[in-house]
Amino acid sequence: MAKVTFIQADGSRQTIEIAAGRSVMEGARQAGVEGILAECGGMCACSTCHCYVAQDWYDRLPPPDEDETGLLDFAWEPKETSRLTCQIKVTDEIDGLVLEVPAEQG
Repeated sequence: MAKVTFIQADGSRQTIEIAAGRSVMEGARQAGVEGILAECGGMCACSTCHCYVAQDWYDRLPPPDEDETGLLDFAWEPKETSRLTCQIKVTDEIDGLVLEVPAEQG
């Protein structure tokens, strides 16, 4: 299990536990995290599970692949630390991950 903290645009925080092997998006949807729409169900075919990774965590995650990078172009206000939560797999190494949920999804 890994704890992941989601920070909403209004500053509210929600920390959830997600089992290893799942995606961050799956855990967020199961826990009812606001703003993680995941309209494609985690197939990396939309950008509605977009989040901003806290700067100190970004380089600790595996880099996004070409499909994810292409979809981030369609995300709402992408930043250098933007990622799709469906593409972040939960491992013990990401325990403590902090993500900011954008005010809107693309």
